[in-house]
Formats: sequence, structure tokens, C-alpha cells
Amino acid sequence: MNVYVNVYVNVYVNVYVNVYENVLNVTSTVYSNSIFLQAHSATLGDVAHQILPLPKSIPVPVDSPSVPVVHCATGSGEQFPPKMQKHATEADGSKSDHTPMMRQYLAIKGQHPDDLVFYRMGDFYELFYEDAKIAADLLDITLTARGQSAGEPIPMCGVPFHAAENYLARLVRQGRSVAICEQVGDPATSKGPVERKVQRVITPGTLTDDALLEGQPQSLLMAVQTHGGKSGPAFGAACLNLAAGKLELIELADANALTNLLYQMQPTELLVADQAGIEVNFAVSVRPLPALRFDNASGLLKLNRHFGADVAGLTNLGSNNPCMGAAAATLSYAQDTQCQSLDYVQHIRRIADAEIVLIDAQSRRNLEIDQRADGSTDLTLLALMDTTQSPMGSRLLNRWLNEPCRVLKQVLMRQDWLTEAIERRAVDPCRSILKGMGDLERILTRIALGSANPRDVVRLCDALESLPGLHRVLQPLEQPLNQDLLAALPDFSEWVSLLQRAIIPNPPATIREGGFIAPGYHEEFDQLTHMTTNSSAWLARLEETEKSRTGITSLKVGYNRVHGYYIEVSKAVDTQSIPAEYIRRQTLKNAERFITPELKAFEEEALSAQSRALKLEKQLWEELLVQINRDQGRLRRAIDALAQIDVLACFAERATTLDFCAPTFTLEQHLEIVGGWHPVVKSASHAPFIANNLAMNTEQSMWVITGPNMGGKSTYMRQTAIIALLAYCGSYVPAQSVSLGPVDQIFTRIGAADDLAGGRSTFMVEMTETAYILHNATRQSLVLLDEIGRGTSTYDGLALAWACAAYLAERAGALTLFATHYFELTSLAQQCQGVGNLHLAATEHNGDIVFLYQVQDGPASQSYGIQVAKLAGVPRVVINNARERLRTFEQVGANPQQADLFAPAQPQPRISEVELTLGDVDVDDLSPRQAHDLLYELKRLIQQKPVNSE
Repeated sequence: MNVYVNVYVNVYVNVYVNVYENVLNVTSTVYSNSIFLQAHSATLGDVAHQILPLPKSIPVPVDSPSVPVVHCATGSGEQFPPKMQKHATEADGSKSDHTPMMRQYLAIKGQHPDDLVFYRMGDFYELFYEDAKIAADLLDITLTARGQSAGEPIPMCGVPFHAAENYLARLVRQGRSVAICEQVGDPATSKGPVERKVQRVITPGTLTDDALLEGQPQSLLMAVQTHGGKSGPAFGAACLNLAAGKLELIELADANALTNLLYQMQPTELLVADQAGIEVNFAVSVRPLPALRFDNASGLLKLNRHFGADVAGLTNLGSNNPCMGAAAATLSYAQDTQCQSLDYVQHIRRIADAEIVLIDAQSRRNLEIDQRADGSTDLTLLALMDTTQSPMGSRLLNRWLNEPCRVLKQVLMRQDWLTEAIERRAVDPCRSILKGMGDLERILTRIALGSANPRDVVRLCDALESLPGLHRVLQPLEQPLNQDLLAALPDFSEWVSLLQRAIIPNPPATIREGGFIAPGYHEEFDQLTHMTTNSSAWLARLEETEKSRTGITSLKVGYNRVHGYYIEVSKAVDTQSIPAEYIRRQTLKNAERFITPELKAFEEEALSAQSRALKLEKQLWEELLVQINRDQGRLRRAIDALAQIDVLACFAERATTLDFCAPTFTLEQHLEIVGGWHPVVKSASHAPFIANNLAMNTEQSMWVITGPNMGGKSTYMRQTAIIALLAYCGSYVPAQSVSLGPVDQIFTRIGAADDLAGGRSTFMVEMTETAYILHNATRQSLVLLDEIGRGTSTYDGLALAWACAAYLAERAGALTLFATHYFELTSLAQQCQGVGNLHLAATEHNGDIVFLYQVQDGPASQSYGIQVAKLAGVPRVVINNARERLRTFEQVGANPQQADLFAPAQPQPRISEVELTLGDVDVDDLSPRQAHDLLYELKRLIQQKPVNSE
């Protein structure tokens, strides 16, 4: 047995030595790259335990050397500028010529080389050296140089403490991170510079303050980890919403899935491992971190400790899954930026593809769910549907629209809630109670982080006070989802009573100056505030008493900052009448000032009462936040339920206002729409919207759609996708009736775009997106394709379009709408099973096109391209030339060589200006004067030579 133990110990010691050497190498690399936040000491055994756990029965060598463990938080990969590196090096030396304050600053800056350090000095945050130069440029503030340190001027700039949030918001919008360094020592007892520490690092992905978010829907931190093995997902991603306290894990099969996830989640900050080779084609602040921060094994241990559970089992992911390393990196980074443990983050779950309807990045752009092609957010589906009453409800609605639910039971429960709420007229009363609740989700997070203000607590109190009313409104709804939501909203009357006793109804926005604790909440605090507020009355009584006692009518009691409280007597007063207990404090030209033991005692008490009251008030505030945090779990569940109720009530309101219908669901491949419309287009247009039908199933899985440009093909396809999307969100839908089967993915390829930065032409982008659809579409997918093949030559494009349509119809079997101007594709209906033809109707009147926007069976008779060009304002001579060329093409035949398409045209009868002019005239609408002018114009044209239409 002893031999076994010795061998076992030796093996582990060797492993520890290897781990120790690796940690030293990583630490050295990290330190040299200047991307660490803070360091602390740990034994070799502690370091090894983070990477390779040791059975408790195997002892760790007691003489192991100490190893510094580096916690990396921020880092853009930038090195310290040469001058700052020099200053930082000198700050670590004992013989530095820097002033004590600069040594303190440089030591702090050395821990945050890639952050702008806001160094608190009195009522300002100051920045020095390179930070000052960068901030002055980004914020457009004055750069100065005051004083010297180490024989050199100190570049500096600053922002007022009370207005810092405005400047911080501007820096964060530009992708910068800021370390907030506060005074934590007591200036009265400090020798040398007051002790300062970084209290928080503000980064784009870890924002919780409304002032810093500035209207952003959310601040989301994401980490991406590549898979280290030969099998399994290619990437693991972890998304942390710090404001909501939720950590979500997602497995990703390939780079396309990563791109789609980025567009879906829209993170504001992305963490990646150094040299991981992850390319991000997305506007996001990217933070490279050391690869050690993404280690799966040590990461899983950290997650297990934080959540107090087996996270691998909880999420049904393997211990070596890349999601584990990504989740640990995300959580550690957030903890470092907030400089605390984030115990309130207790929600972790895995998002599986089987739970949501997948929508790739291109499809999101085409459907304009929450953003239009030009980046604006008006006239989007979210803008139309969002009548939520709270910011947390608005964010959840955005989430549901971007992640429609595939779990049919959940979808039906949501829909049943809407139906019953509408029938029982509970929607308006419910929304009235929810209105004005505020952003409780972020308020609770700020309470957990200790950054809340008194108004946050009052809003929380008001929201909790309104819950009984919400219960009364929703209690009649009997369906299961409603009962679950109400169960998450327990009675918080004890909290309401406590908070109302603790905080005044209209408190100040900050705790800096105090004045927010309510009278009667704390006896000692009441005494201190009473002393402060009643000092004037006491001094007035003292003055009257002394006048009466001494007989000196000119006696005054006063105060100044230098000498404190005093009794002033004019020099004209006989000194014999001045009491013996008066002690001379100050002599003026015409008066003497005195102090008495009674006044001295009052002075000491009064002058300290205000500071003591403020100190006690802040202490009571901190204790109150601690009490609230003890009930974070219940409060979080209640806020989540309120957000869901807000979204459901919003869906119900939209269904009533916009005249939506309740869809029905089947388990077969099926989609039938009667009288469907595009909700955004209809709401934005003053003209009546022409509703249309659609029927698709296993036997009829593809429709080839033809018709003129501007005829409504794209709108018809988009409204089909939006109807399916809303149905699987649990919402009612814009149609007279809808029945649909399972939908696993929605694909759209509509419109033309290039990728100049990536070196891809319009056609290359089109083919890349089409290839993605062909590889991933299944029988349960909804596919919308528009104008495939138009980016290349006529017959190449026609051949590709034909092959893609045939593949989707015969092999993928997806429900497909295929819009095209290649009329040759309409013959697919005779050659491929499950393919039919539809067209958008239009007609021609007096040479102009009239769009009917009606979907009809069969192919279109013509494309009306020249008529649309005329409508767009193309010059008349060009339109005339195009008409002649079109007749030439039509005479060439069905299968000409492409080179012959633009052969010299055969002689055709010239169209005179007289004929052109008459062709544009509506004779029935001419007034007598217009007819008279027309005759003169025709006579003039006849006298001229005919115009060559070419």
C-alpha cells in the first residue's frame, strides 16, 4: 500500500510541477502582454487544484513555492505605450523619482494597462499620461499639464465626479473600458496619499446603469471557445446578461452558426482566447484573453463552485464541452470587472437548437425583425409589436421575436393565455398596473452590485405594492401558464412595509449628500438629524438667554468656518459686565468674540452630528441592500414573471388592435394562410392592403412565383415568414385564418448585397447564402428565395436557378416560395412533383402598369419590366429604344446564342414623335384648352423630321 501511495503522490507531484511551470509561463506571457486585472498569491497546490483536482487523501507538499495566479479581465492586446511602460517600471522601484501620488497612480495603472483609469481626486476623476491624451481626444476635453513627476510634466485631464456618467457613456459607446478608482481611505488619518482602489471596471458588455446604457436594449457579454477535440461542436458560446443575472450556453456546429448567433444575440462585448483564430465579421467590441481562462476542466470546477451544483449534469453537456470554458471565462471576466463575486447570478441553462426556430443572419436582415437594412429601427416588426409597459418586457419581446419557440406545448400555453385574457377583458387592467413599474430587472441587479440609488428602491417598493392588484386582475384566468406566473408573484407586503418605513417617498437620486432615510426608521439617526436641523433654534435660545443674563443687548451668537461658534460682544461694552466664564476666542476691530464651555460642547456635538448622520445613513443604506439581496431568488422569479405577463398582454393588445387571428397547429408538413397580410407594410401605408392566400403541404411543397417588379412578390414572401414567426412566438397572426405544421428554420434570400470588405461580389454573396440554405434546409424548413441567379449571365443564372429549385423540391422537400423572372422556371411544375406556379397580377393601361397585388394561380404572362422602368422615370427615348430591342429579342427565338442577343436590330418601322406623343395622351381627360394646345404641338412635330428612336 505504501508503494502505491508513493507512486500516486509522485505522479501527482510531477503533474503539479508541470502545471506550475505552465502557470508560470502563462503568467509571464500575460504579464509581458500587460493584460491582467489583479493578482493574488496562492500555493502550488491551490493552482493545481484549479486545473487538476486532487483527492483529499493525497497530501500536497507543504514546502511548495508560492505561485502568483493572474486573473485577466480586460485586454485588447495593446502594449503599454513606451513612456507609460517606463513610468510603470519606475513606480515599482524603490528609488523612483515619482511623487508618492504618482507612484500610487502608476501602480494602479499597471494593473489596468488597457483601461482608462478614472483616478478620483476630490470632486473630479483625473486621467494622466497616455490615458489623458486618449480621453481628451475621445471626449473633446482640454488636455493640460500640471506639475512634474520624475522630472517630466504630467499630461492630465479630468471630468467632474457628478457628471462622470455622461463621459463614461461616450467612452463605452466607442468600445473603451474604464477602471473607476475611488478613495477608500480616510483623508483625516492617511499619511501620504489617501488609499485608493479600483471599485469597478466599466466595459461595453457589463453595463447595468441606465445612464450608461443610454437606451440600448441590453448590454450582453459573450465568450466563444473553440473545440479542442476531433469530435463534437466546433464552438461553444456563453452569453451573460449581467443586468438579468442569466448565463446561457450554446453549442455551435460551424462558423456560419457562430455568425448567426452573433446576429441573433447582438452582444456588446465578445471574449475570445488569444490565438484562437476566431474571425468575427460583426460590429462588436472584441476582448482577447489568455487561453488559460478558457480551460474546460478548471472552468467546470469554477462553475460548480459558483452555482453549487453539477453544471455539466444540469445543462446536459459533457465536462469537456467548449461551453464550459466559455462560461467560466465569461463569469470570471464579469466578476473581475465588478470587483465582486456576483453571487446573484444563479441562472444557468443550455439553449438547444431543438427549442427554437432557427433564423440565420441573412434572414433576420431580410425580415427586418428589429432592424432595417439601413440600421434604423423604425418600421420593423419589433417597432410595430412593442407596446410593452416596461423595459424588461420590451427586452423579452425582442428575445421572443428573435428566438421563436419550437416547443409546441409552450407556444399553445402562451396562445391560450392571450385568448382567455381577451375574452375576460383582463388585458387593459393588467397593462395599466404594469405601466410605470420601471426596469425592475436592472434595479435588482444594481442592488446586488451595491450601485443602486434610493429612487431604485422606491420603484421596487412601488412595484411590489402593486402585485396584489395584478393578482386580482389575473386570478380569474384558469389556464396553467397563468397559474405558474401568479405562483411566482408571492405576497411581498413585508418588504413593502420595510421599504416604506426606510426610505422617504421622493428621495434624492444619489446617496452622496444623504437625506433619503425616513424619520422613525432608526432612533440614533433621528437624534443626529434632529440635532443638525434644530441647531439654529438652539443658538437663538442661547442668544436670548445670554442677553437676559448679562444685560448686554448687543450680544450676538454666530459661526464661521475658521473659528467655529462664538459669542460676539461690542468693544463699547464695559468689560466688567462680561461674565468670567467667557473665554476670549478672537479680537476684531470693534468687537470681541468669546466661547463658553456650554457653547464649546454644543459646537463639538453639532459639527460632528452632520458627518455622523451622513455616515450612519450610508451604513443603514448598505444594510438595507444586504437585506434585499437575501431575497434575490424570489425577487428574480417575480420579475421574470412580470416580464412574461407584460409580453403576453402586449400580444393580446396587438391582436385586438391589429385584428390578428389565433393560428392553429398540426403535426404534419403544412402551411395554409387565408387572407394574410404584412403587418408592418399595412400599418405604414394609407392605401388598402390586398390580403392573399397560400396553401402548402407535402404534395404541394413549392410555389414558383412570377410577376412584375414592384408587384408584391417580396412582400408576399416576407409576410409568410412573419406569420410563421409570430405563430411560434405564441402570438396571434396577421390573417383571417392560419394553420401550420412544425417549422425548424426560416431561410430567406431576398435582395442583392455585396461584401466589398470581404472581397465578395454580389453574385458571390448570393451563392454563399444559397449554398447555406441548400445544405441546411429540411422538410420542416420554410424557405423564401428571390431572384436566384440574376448576378451572372442569363443562361448561367437560369441553369443555377433551375438546379436550386429542383434540389429544394425533390431532395430537401422544404416548404418553398421561389420568386423569379426566369419564365423558363415555370415549366418546373410539369417536371417536378410538388411544384406549382403563382403570379402577382398586374395590367397595362395606356402604356402604364397598374399593380393589382393579387396572388393568382399560374405563371405571369409578362414581366412588365419596361413599364416599371417608365414608371421610375427612365427617359422616354430610352424606353422607346428598349421596346424596339425587346421585339428584336422576341424574334430571335427560344434558344439563341448569347452573342447574338445584341446583334444589330433588323429594320423596324420608325415610331415618330407624333405617335409617341399621342400614345401618352388620355383623350377622355383632355380639357378644351389642352386639346387645342395638343393640336398645335402635333402640327409642329409633323413639320419636323421623324426622330430616330435609337
